[in-house]
This record gives sequence, C-alpha cells and structure tokens, in this order.
Amino acid sequence: MLLLFETPAGFALFKVLDEGKLSKVEDLGKEFSSPDSARKVVKLKAFSKFENTSEALEAATKIIESSTSKGLRKFLRANCDGEMLAVADSKLGNAIKDKLKIECVHNNAVMELMRGVRSQLTELIAGLATQDLAPMSLGLSHSLSRYKLKFSPDKVDTMIIQAIGLLDDLDKELNTYAMRVREWYGWHFPELAKIVQDNILYAKSVKLMSSRDNAAKLDFSEILPEEVEAELKEAAVISMGSDVSDVDLMNIKELCDQVLSLAEYRAQLYDYLKNRMNTIAPNLTALVGELVGARLIAHGGSLLNLAKQPGSTVQILGAEKALFRALKTKHATPKYGLLYHASLVGQAPPKLKGKMSRSLAAKAALTIRYDALGDAQDDSMGLENRLKLEARLRNLEGKELGRSAGSAKGKPKIEAYDKDRKKGAGGLITPAKTYNPSADAVLGRTLNSTARNVEEEEPAKEAPVPGEDKKEKKKKKKRSEEVTAVPSDRNEAAEQDGEGEAKKEKKKKKKHLAESDGVQNDDEGGKKKKKRKHAEAEQDDEETPSKKKEKKKKKKTED
Repeated sequence: MLLLFETPAGFALFKVLDEGKLSKVEDLGKEFSSPDSARKVVKLKAFSKFENTSEALEAATKIIESSTSKGLRKFLRANCDGEMLAVADSKLGNAIKDKLKIECVHNNAVMELMRGVRSQLTELIAGLATQDLAPMSLGLSHSLSRYKLKFSPDKVDTMIIQAIGLLDDLDKELNTYAMRVREWYGWHFPELAKIVQDNILYAKSVKLMSSRDNAAKLDFSEILPEEVEAELKEAAVISMGSDVSDVDLMNIKELCDQVLSLAEYRAQLYDYLKNRMNTIAPNLTALVGELVGARLIAHGGSLLNLAKQPGSTVQILGAEKALFRALKTKHATPKYGLLYHASLVGQAPPKLKGKMSRSLAAKAALTIRYDALGDAQDDSMGLENRLKLEARLRNLEGKELGRSAGSAKGKPKIEAYDKDRKKGAGGLITPAKTYNPSADAVLGRTLNSTARNVEEEEPAKEAPVPGEDKKEKKKKKKRSEEVTAVPSDRNEAAEQDGEGEAKKEKKKKKKHLAESDGVQNDDEGGKKKKKRKHAEAEQDDEETPSKKKEKKKKKKTED
C-alpha cells in the first residue's frame, strides 16, 4: 500500500512497510512517537517538488476542489504500479480512480497514519528542514486565501460596486432629461403632460408626433393605448400651446433620442447587475433582491468587508447620520437603513417593520458570510431563510390580529350562553335589543325644569272631565230649586254663614302660604314660584264653587 501526502514543498509518496499495524488504529499513534519507530512503519518512495509558488498554488487549489493537477497525474502514473493508494480525501480518491484507474482507500486507519506522518515529516523526508517548512506553509496559505477570495474572477465584487453606482447616476440623469423634455415641449403642447404620465412613453410620443398638428394623422397604437390615443388627438386640436419653429422641434427630438438611449442602456445595465449578483452573492440576492444586495456591498466596500459585520450593523447600514444624531440627542436609534427597501420589510405593517428588519438583518449576515467564504454557488440557503422570514411575518401578523380581535392580553372574549340564539348559518345573529329611553342623558336639564314638569302634570291630572262638569251643574240646579222653597230669612242667614266660612278659609290659606314661604326661603327661587302657583291654582279651584253659589243666591233674591 502506498500513501499520498501533500506538503507545501511538493507531493510525497510513502510505502507502508507493515500493513498489519493498520488494523490496530488505537496503537498506531504510538508507532510514530520517535523517528526510528516511524521509519519502521513507512518509508519514502518518491517525492515531486514544486518548481515555483504558482505551481504549488495551482496544485493546492485542485486538491481543495477534489481534482488532480497535471503534475500529480504524471507523478502517480510513474510511481503507482498496480498498488493500492491511501488518500486523505475520499472525493480525491474517486477522481484518481476515474482518471488513472488506481484503487484508492480512505478510512480511520489512513487518517491516523496521515497524522503520524505529519508529526515526523521532517525526519521521514531528507533535506526538508523545519525552518524551511514553516515559511513555505505560511506563504502557500496566504497565496491560497488571496487567490480564493480576491483574485478569483467569480468573486470580483468591484464590478458590482461600479455598476450600482452607475445605475443610480443614470436614474438621476434620466429623470433630469425627462423633466427637461416635458418642460420644453410643454410650451407647444402643455396638455400632453397630463395625458401621458410615463417619461419614456412621453419621449416616444414627442419624437413620433413632432408638431401637435400632426397628431390627427399619425397612429400611436404601438406606443399608447386606444383611450389615451383618442384623448391625445382631441387635446391636440384644442390645445392652448404656442407655436414652435422647426429648429426648436428638431432639438427637442434630439433630446428625446438621448432619453430613449439612456433608458435602453439602463435596462442593459440592470440585467448585467442582476447576473453578477446571482453569480457572486446568490443567497443574498434571493433574500433581499439585486438592488438592495448591491447597495449593501457598495456601502460596505466589498463582500468580504460586509461579511465581517454583525447583523446589528447590517441592519442600520445607510442610516449612519440618523444613528449618530440619535446618540447625540439621546433619542431612539433608527431601526433600518438600506434594508427598508427590501420586499420583506416593505410588505410588513408599520408596527412590525422594526422586528422584520432585525430578523432580516440577522439572516442577511449569515447569507453574506456564506457567499463570501463558502464554496457552494447555489442559493438554497437564501431561499430557505426567506421562507422562514415569511412564515415569521405571517405569525406576527396573526398575533396582531388576535390582540385587536380579543382582549388586551390577546385572548378572545368568552361570550355567555344564550338559549335564544339561532343555530346554523345565522347562529351569530342575536335578537334585536329594544330602545331604552331611560338611559338617555339630557344635557342642560336642571332641577327647576324637572319640578316645573311635575307641577304641570299634576293640574292636568286634577282637571275635571267634561262629562262630570255637566252632572255637577245639574245637581247644583236641583239644589238651587230646593233652596227657593226656603224663606228669605234663611237665605240671608245662609249667605252670611257662607261668606263667613269663605273668609275664614281665605285667612287660613294665607297663613299657610306665609309659613310655607318662610320655610322655603333657603331654597331656590324657582321652587318658591312653583309652590305659589300651585297654591294659587288650588285656591282658585276652591273659590270658584263658592262664588258661583253666591251669584245664584243674589239672582234669586232679586227675583
């Protein structure tokens, strides 16, 4: 059995002298305790030295990618003659077996053997000193990391930084040019600005139409919808714009060409940026989108610098000015920066944007590190984290709905059982409640007004019924007829007695009124008036029958 061992100086091939010792894996480490015992287990058969650093770097990258370089293939063909080869990587063993048809083995015994050889490497390989091996390994590791992270063409993020900066500049210039076209052509056809809102469609319409007099003859079906086209033609006939010379129209059309060319180049640049982002940072692109991911990389300086930042820093990237202002004034710090434009934060309700930006920043930090330092080129991690964040957003929205629909603690209210409630589809429909007028609250209602209402109701109750008045009149007539039969002396005496009784009653009522006035001096003036009115009403009711009797008696005496 042969053992393939990689060193910073080259490839070494060792011959295993005693294969029986490989069965005892636990005791294999003791065999390499000293150089003499190690030489009894393995022996150097061949060594392939690297000529320069670039060759060493190429061989190391090929082994990391589990593939064989040209030098390794030549070395194995020359020294492996039908013997089994022990390797440290199973994937590398499969590649050697497929290309060179050499049987390879990889197990725990082989790994323990590799560990022993590494401990006694300078003694087993003649001419390789420890002071030479350490600088070689350090230099190769630096070259390998530099090549893997910075000089790899697939990991060049400088193009992304330049592309997103150019894209922002193009948006500003395009907006400036489009507004200049609207303002310039508005002198000739001001109504067109309200009819066509899109800047690109506006420039195309102006370029095709030139003068508004040509609008009725042209066909805008390829540019505008039918309704907008009809409105444009109607407005062109009754337009209030001024006339423009042909030279002015020519310059306006050239400006429209510039706008259209810039818009076309911007679309091409966006496609280029999208492809580069999917290649360099596929997981970050799947999580936050191309534009937000590119702005994060540009703000951080590079993908590697961004990978060194924690999630809390990624969350507020782009809001540094607001952060330092809040720290200076001791106010609340910002919750999001560039991540505010991500779709996951945009579709969250206002109350949950802070939580979603924090969760998104934590996942974005993981995906950035995976894209910068990982070997995989797929976007599985970004898609998985996006699904988790969408599920968290739905969960948070459900909790908010529960709090708004239920009690203050988020639990739904338990309704009492109602036997009158309907069953089936209308089970939630409760019977209509009757209006309770006693529950009304009337503003401005005082005690005086309530007392007046009570007093007004009492005389109404005491008022006689019309039918009863007639009966009383008939009875009085009968009495008067009986009185006529009595002698006049008795009539005079009766009159005097009636008058005396009436005077006594008046005196008693006056005393009663005076006492009631004295007692009620502390009360409000409104109550006094009400009681006086009530007393006067009673007095009038009592005086009316006696006066009627006196009048009747006087008439009879005169007769």
